[in-house]
Amino acid sequence: MEPTRAPALGPAAAAPDVSAPPLPNCAECPHRRDLLTQGRCTPGDVCVRSMNGREIERFFRVNPALAEDCAGDDCWERRAIAARYVSQPTLLALLRDPDETVRRVLAYRLPVEALDVLATDPDREVRVMVAQRLPPERVERLATDPDYLVRQYVARRLPIGRLFRMLRDPDSQVRVTVADRLPLESLGLLRNDPEPEVRIKVAERIGCEEVNGLTQDPDWRVRLRLAQRLPGHLLAALLDDSDPDVRATAQARAAANSPTTDR
Repeated sequence: MEPTRAPALGPAAAAPDVSAPPLPNCAECPHRRDLLTQGRCTPGDVCVRSMNGREIERFFRVNPALAEDCAGDDCWERRAIAARYVSQPTLLALLRDPDETVRRVLAYRLPVEALDVLATDPDREVRVMVAQRLPPERVERLATDPDYLVRQYVARRLPIGRLFRMLRDPDSQVRVTVADRLPLESLGLLRNDPEPEVRIKVAERIGCEEVNGLTQDPDWRVRLRLAQRLPGHLLAALLDDSDPDVRATAQARAAANSPTTDR
């Protein structure tokens, strides 16, 4: 006797998707008598009471004036999305919001003159946005920020004349940025930087007559950059370099730049 087989499950008998959040109860929503009946909200798609950020975003996109009502909501995500739509006075009231996601929106939207209060925010991303938006003459206050990424943005935007204070920044990537922006006549100040990446940037930019000891740099990549760009009369120190790539590059360029002799 054959064993009894269980009936195959068809599409109608598929198990319910328990991962999907339950639809909010419209009976408890203050918008059930106006927005719902007007088609300006839809449960499961355009809904401010949803726990789905995309549905909340769509709600405020359709009803931006109602964002003010959610600026003090208990849900951080609802406050953060509402902050994209609220007025400037309401934004100022959110400066001390306990959630960093809300304050990141503020750092993006606040008027520049109000950004200083966020320059010491505990969240790195907030301070990065402040460093990106503050005028160059005011960004220097973040030059000693504890996070290297914030200081790197400062080094990109600081007025050239104020870059010298960052020559000894503890992070090599910040100093690379400094080396990329320093005036050519000042690049020699980073010639002896302890990190090869900084000296490589120096070798790429420094005036050819100012290379000095860089042709004996301990890192072959620094010497290779010089071999790739120095004029022929300055390549002599690299023609017998210990590194084969540096040596080959210098010799090839020297040969290409040597005057031909008529026979």
